Amino acid sequence: MPLFRKHAPARSAPPAEVELQAATPPRSLWADAFGRLAIRAIQIIVVVVVAAAIIFGLQTLTLVTIPLVLALILASAFWPAMHWMRSHGVPSLLATLITLLTIIALIGGVVWLIVWAVRNQWADLSAQAQQGFEDVLAWVKTLSFFDDDQLDAWFTQLQGFVTSAQFGSGAIAGVSAVANFVTGFVLMAVVLFFFLKDGPKLWAFLLRPFHGEDYARAHRIGGKTVAVFGAYLRGTAAVALVDAVGILIGLLILQVPLAVPLAVLVFLLAFIPIVGATLAGILAALVALVSNGLVNALFVVGVVVLVNQLEGNFLQPFLMGRSMKLHALVILVALTIGTVLGGIVGAVLAVPITAAAWGVIQVWDGPNLPAKWARARPAP
Repeated sequence: MPLFRKHAPARSAPPAEVELQAATPPRSLWADAFGRLAIRAIQIIVVVVVAAAIIFGLQTLTLVTIPLVLALILASAFWPAMHWMRSHGVPSLLATLITLLTIIALIGGVVWLIVWAVRNQWADLSAQAQQGFEDVLAWVKTLSFFDDDQLDAWFTQLQGFVTSAQFGSGAIAGVSAVANFVTGFVLMAVVLFFFLKDGPKLWAFLLRPFHGEDYARAHRIGGKTVAVFGAYLRGTAAVALVDAVGILIGLLILQVPLAVPLAVLVFLLAFIPIVGATLAGILAALVALVSNGLVNALFVVGVVVLVNQLEGNFLQPFLMGRSMKLHALVILVALTIGTVLGGIVGAVLAVPITAAAWGVIQVWDGPNLPAKWARARPAP
């Protein structure tokens, strides 16, 4: 019997099993469902940090970013006029000057109308609104839903805030806000001049790094953004003018005092969708309540509701197109975010920027082909 037994040679794996083992990656901590969730979480955190940095930079440079956005929107709105003049032989510089002076004249006329309303009749308007608010508060006290002491405490807190040093410092800070407004307006006028005169050249320069499909997509994005901005501003201005005229006629027929300042406020607040019309209607109803009584105030509310219904169902789809119509929830969310980030200016710019972003999504994969995730699914 041999002292040493020869062991049988190890059986080698079939070639198919070797190939399968080589093709199968080793299992790691990131390969299971929890690992994939962790990777997605890290990606989301990175995106949020980058977005926060961008927002912080925009807030820090609002004196530059806001005039740029306003100049882009105004240039988009008046681009058809520029194109028409150039196509009819008007020199580019002359067409730019005519358009720029027209824009400045329109803005100046609106500012003058606001200053006139504020200077001559704002004291009466605010007194009437305050008296109307007090009348409504007195009527609420007659109800059993709220306690008198609770309402008095809320009203005292509101009065304390208005008369506090914090509110006063904010009013004093308005002086620097006026200086920033003048600086921003001058910057906007200069940038608007170059956008009107050399807008296509500037856009062509920005498109130089792109090629092929990326170039076509960037070209579609630029065209869609200009179209949406222009249609939005022209449509909103037309709707605001019709709203102001309609409510002015209604207030004059109902003999509500301070009709012109109220119509000016209606025109301005119309640039803030949903919320602006509501605020203008409340203010007009308060003035009518104090001056002409409850029945007249209800008629004013009816006029405001009627004008807003005509605007929402006929004017906006006709002037702005149904393709740019955003859902009311999207508008409210955009207004909230814009107000938190940029105040009143942010509330005004939030909706057109959101509409432009949605328009970009609609042409992401083709002239009439939205991005894959935004395409409508066929009915089952």
